[in-house]
Amino acid sequence: MKIAIATEHFEHVAGHAGKVADWLVFDCEPGQPLPDPARIALEKPQLMHYWKDDGPHPLDGVEIVVAASAGEGFIRHMHQRGAEVLLTGEDDPVAALKCVLAGEVLPDTRFDVTTTLCKLKDLFSRY
Repeated sequence: MKIAIATEHFEHVAGHAGKVADWLVFDCEPGQPLPDPARIALEKPQLMHYWKDDGPHPLDGVEIVVAASAGEGFIRHMHQRGAEVLLTGEDDPVAALKCVLAGEVLPDTRFDVTTTLCKLKDLFSRY
């Protein structure tokens, strides 16, 4: 199962997932130790906020996306691409991954004013 975690500089779980450039992607196998993540650094046109869906994307094949915050447009877009979006207040990407793999509830999200702004923008989103 491929799990992508939105990060700030590959260190902390990031919010505003549609504009996140740095992603850790874990290709997990049941019953196996945690793999080393692939580090994916997206260019601006590849950010989901700007992506045109006009070809393959570096996050293709991801089944679960973990982020601190995301707008409804991002969540719908990722759902259309076959990925479930989970939001969390957990700051540590590996701790968040372990919660997901264990089937545990992720810590509640932190307040993020950009999420409120995104919700307004999503009313007019192309997703």
